[in-house]
Amino acid sequence: MHDLRWTMPVSRWSATAAAATADISFIEPIVRRRLSSLSRSALKVAHDCVAELDRVRVVFASRHGELRRTTEILRAISTGEPVSPTAFSLSVLNAMTGIFGIARGDRSPASAVSAGAETLGLALLEAHAQFAVDPDWPVLVVYADEPADPVYGTIEDEVQGGALAILIDARDTAGHLSCTLARSAAPASAPVPGQRYFRTQSEAVVHCLDTHAPAAWRFARQERERVLGDSTWQWSWHEAA
Repeated sequence: MHDLRWTMPVSRWSATAAAATADISFIEPIVRRRLSSLSRSALKVAHDCVAELDRVRVVFASRHGELRRTTEILRAISTGEPVSPTAFSLSVLNAMTGIFGIARGDRSPASAVSAGAETLGLALLEAHAQFAVDPDWPVLVVYADEPADPVYGTIEDEVQGGALAILIDARDTAGHLSCTLARSAAPASAPVPGQRYFRTQSEAVVHCLDTHAPAAWRFARQERERVLGDSTWQWSWHEAA
């Protein structure tokens, strides 16, 4: 299987832990009070990156999305309780992108990506593809996730709680983020000496952006998924010329 390599110009980025107290004062109070800590964190980092832009495409990524809200809806249904229309409308994966666009008055395209443990990396690939088509139109990647409710049992390669936004914009470039995805039909090989591996993709990407040091993450698929191959993701930072 051939490796994939791509590089993106990064203008700015922001990261935060999941928090119900995240500052999203740019959202109207009537909407703000209905939002979960996941959406608040996502909106906070997104706003940090694009406050000065009029138009920006958005790629939102989350493995679980608003799963906690959905779980509460399912619990209400199972006990015969009424389901709030607002809770239902905010339970969809791309709810944050809609709220973000309305708050900004921005009708730019927005997409949502959910791809298991590889969600963040594939969202970066989607953003790169969109940017390559039209490099004059910035693309914002927003990744937000939180661990699933214990009712779902043990989740393999479980996520951490938090949010990360990366603005891809060639007009105001701080540096370039290079991504490499290597797939192998055989089980992942031994770690490369000197390469630092992280438990999750988000940890690796944030480390690379924060320290400008290379970072990697490995994903070993279950036997039933072996046809897709194991994956090794690597990120590196290069200063703008």
